Amino acid sequence: MALDLSGTSTALPVIIHDLNGSQFEWIGSAYSLAATALMPLSGSLAQVFGRRVTMLLQIFLFAAGSAICGAAPSLSVLIVGRTIQGCGAGGINALNSIVISDLVPLKERGKFQSFISIGFGLATTTAPVIAGAFASHGQWRWFFYMNIPICAFVGTLVAIYVDIRYPKSTLKEKMESQDWWGNILVIASTSAVVFGLTDGGIEFPWSSPRILVPLILGVLGLVAFLFYEAKFPRNPVVPLQVASTVTGISGYIQSMLAMFYLLGVVYYYPVYFQACKGSSPVRSGINSFGLAYSIIPPSVLFGISVARTGRYRPQIWFAWVLLIVGAGLLTTIRADTKLATAIGLQVIPGVALGVLLAGSLYPVLAPIPQALNASAIALYMFFRYFSQVWAVTVGGTVLQNELGKKLPAEFLAQFPSSSGTALAYSVIPVIATLDEPLRTTVREAFADSLRVFWFVLLGVGVAGLACALLMEGLPLKATVEEDHAYTLNVGNASGATRHREGVQVELGTLGGVDSSPGARRT
Repeated sequence: MALDLSGTSTALPVIIHDLNGSQFEWIGSAYSLAATALMPLSGSLAQVFGRRVTMLLQIFLFAAGSAICGAAPSLSVLIVGRTIQGCGAGGINALNSIVISDLVPLKERGKFQSFISIGFGLATTTAPVIAGAFASHGQWRWFFYMNIPICAFVGTLVAIYVDIRYPKSTLKEKMESQDWWGNILVIASTSAVVFGLTDGGIEFPWSSPRILVPLILGVLGLVAFLFYEAKFPRNPVVPLQVASTVTGISGYIQSMLAMFYLLGVVYYYPVYFQACKGSSPVRSGINSFGLAYSIIPPSVLFGISVARTGRYRPQIWFAWVLLIVGAGLLTTIRADTKLATAIGLQVIPGVALGVLLAGSLYPVLAPIPQALNASAIALYMFFRYFSQVWAVTVGGTVLQNELGKKLPAEFLAQFPSSSGTALAYSVIPVIATLDEPLRTTVREAFADSLRVFWFVLLGVGVAGLACALLMEGLPLKATVEEDHAYTLNVGNASGATRHREGVQVELGTLGGVDSSPGARRT
């Protein structure tokens, strides 16, 4: 997923040039829309049909979407492929954390979650280079095709090793237990909001009925969803208990803000390198190493510190302060800033994000029983993906408005059909061919436009710190419930414990088969 997240943005200038479509912003938004809207459903399916079956379905969808993207003859088909990719990606990300929560006590979870952060960091590091290399040689389609063998390998591992109990019931009982009306409400409402956010201020003004109508209907639909979930379903897709405490709500909001910040930098920092420094797609990916490599070490150290101290608030508070400092430093970047300085200024936000991306889950899970973990994690991922839409939309709107004001009118007239981020990516390939002083003027316009967005990220950091101060320092569970534990083929759990009917049981090697009544495997 991280390969796709950071790599696609690097290859976007070449993709938009080859496919020449007018709905460019939907390459990112369609992916986020599908992942966001289907996230709660993924959590409920995992509860009823089991982790393995649900994860295999998500992997298949991601692989199928990748194949469609690679073969896309037009931007419209590419957007369809990205939508199917998103359907799978959202569930895969949610199931990763759900499986870890099944196996590992919350107090020890940071150490295991850090492995995901390491994988995320390595993929984020290599993806821009891989995508840029493909794009530079006109072979960007292979960036999508390469997902297919990766999915086949991962799917094989899931089929062999993911073996977690789930409630025994007939297919009819499983289907009847699903909150179908709740899922329909949240999917329709989220889609309407994302449609409005994606085109608002870019394709149509914010005051246009084409923007206001879906936004209003979407918000009303989400309100109706919350009312329905509180009153009617026997097994709600989002039990309201998962967001019934100030600490939990703080965690959800922090996850949104941290992901907004990350996506803002991942999507728009390469724009700076390509527009202001003349970097190729490959070089802009290499220039992004400062962010990617700085995320990994603090994530690992955070997990270790939580396991040893049982505390998570001080680290998170410090990370938000660091993020504010990092955003402030980004606002100092100009078109003529030294390249080494621009690369190095990514490190401070990267360190902060390494802590926050791993740490914001603790205040979400600490106040609730483990039986609600799957629903809570699905909602947590829902908010994270929702914030991706906001990041891309806000960034695109800022670029559209600021570039429209700062670029010379006679130069803008050469791009009558481009708007928002599409305008930026349409201009980037021609900057190197411009004569002076127009070339310098265009580069300064890009740097000044992006500077406005860096100020937006500064505000995001301040809001995140204010939200983090509301968290309580709750004790972290040192046990896992047996009904949610692995039963086969996962090695050693390092002395973790589980309990059943009030009796704690030491988890040594979990390689044996559980023969207890009611045990069932996917």
